[in-house]
Amino acid sequence: MSKVLLLFAHPSQDRSEINRPLFKEAKKIAGVTAVDLYAEYPSFRINVDREQQRLREHQVVIFMFPLYWYSTPAILKEWQDLVLEYGFAYGSEGKELQGKTFLCSLTAGGAASAYRKGGYNHYQIWELLRPLEQTANLTGMHYLPPFALFGSRTAVDEGRLPEHIQHWRSLLEALVSDSLAIEHVAPNELLNHQLEQIIKEGA
Repeated sequence: MSKVLLLFAHPSQDRSEINRPLFKEAKKIAGVTAVDLYAEYPSFRINVDREQQRLREHQVVIFMFPLYWYSTPAILKEWQDLVLEYGFAYGSEGKELQGKTFLCSLTAGGAASAYRKGGYNHYQIWELLRPLEQTANLTGMHYLPPFALFGSRTAVDEGRLPEHIQHWRSLLEALVSDSLAIEHVAPNELLNHQLEQIIKEGA
């Protein structure tokens, strides 16, 4: 069994139609520690010791956020800047994160077709997340492709939310039970699109 640390960052939760229900679902799952960063640190004064201890105690780390200007909301960047210190997360003595699993759960307002060469946003989602991928590489974590929902502004009206929540729960349960075949994950395909292939049978 693995313990999953979910770091949720959404500065406008009253307007969240996707991330807030996903966060509530995550809190129901045994083995998942769901942390609302904006609720815990409204003044952005991150408790570095507490956050580093949380990382030590969990085997899986998930950043959950709406894609803001092709990046994370501000508090997640602040968290990275302060918590992932030299000597803790990287450097010759910084080995606390080595071997852990890291992934992003995100929503994007634009359609999937906007995130490609020649599309409205010019780049694929994997390219926009390269800084986070490299953070995982530098700290020795196993990086997984994102669990993502495009066209999030219309997802509820189009009836896509229930299936997304179901896939989210399946992913979290597989991570907790160590039944996700990480070695078979395709790097440039959304994690939610390959769950049937990578969740081990009998789990």
